[in-house]
Amino acid sequence: MIRLDIFSDPVCPWCLIGKAHLDRALAAHPEHPFQIEWHPFQLNPDVPAEGVDKRAYLESKFGGAQKVDQIHDRMRQIAAEAGIDMDPDAPKRQPNTLKAHRLIHWAGLEGRQTAVVSALFRAYWRDGLDIGSDTVLADIAEASGMDRAVALRLLTSDADADDIAARDADARKKGVSAVPTFLIAQQYVVQGAQPPEVWAQVIEEISAKLAELPQA
Repeated sequence: MIRLDIFSDPVCPWCLIGKAHLDRALAAHPEHPFQIEWHPFQLNPDVPAEGVDKRAYLESKFGGAQKVDQIHDRMRQIAAEAGIDMDPDAPKRQPNTLKAHRLIHWAGLEGRQTAVVSALFRAYWRDGLDIGSDTVLADIAEASGMDRAVALRLLTSDADADDIAARDADARKKGVSAVPTFLIAQQYVVQGAQPPEVWAQVIEEISAKLAELPQA
């Protein structure tokens, strides 16, 4: 197996689109060599722990309501082309995603990481839920096969918060400046929401190289 490390944030629309493209390529190549691991990167680390009004935050960040509407219209178009059910106006809160990343980390310990990542994307971009909320995150954990009570207890503590923040900072120090960022075999970097055709080519090239290796 080849490691595919993905640096992502659940509130990043391009991360959702990038995951959809990757998922399509993986489904078309069921014998793909990737072992996927998700890593924390907070797109908006300045957001307070309790979150803020999303619309006001985006209008301040991008320069007004008209600009935000243009961005959202473009996102809808790209999402529709990718077959994604996404409504950029559905979320009303802009959350701090540190707790969401902590949940993704714990899910990884149970082999449920991708399920939780997928659920976080759906909860935020389709259902408009506040994924900074302990109860929302605990519900996601339970729906993904984790113990809700344990997840809620951990979320209401500071468990692993410093570690996740340190991993985020380390990724930035190593050159990750935007998401999604994909690291293949700890050597090759692919940035952005690449189309399925690009991933198909990557998978086919890696698979061909692996096939050339001598069998043990």
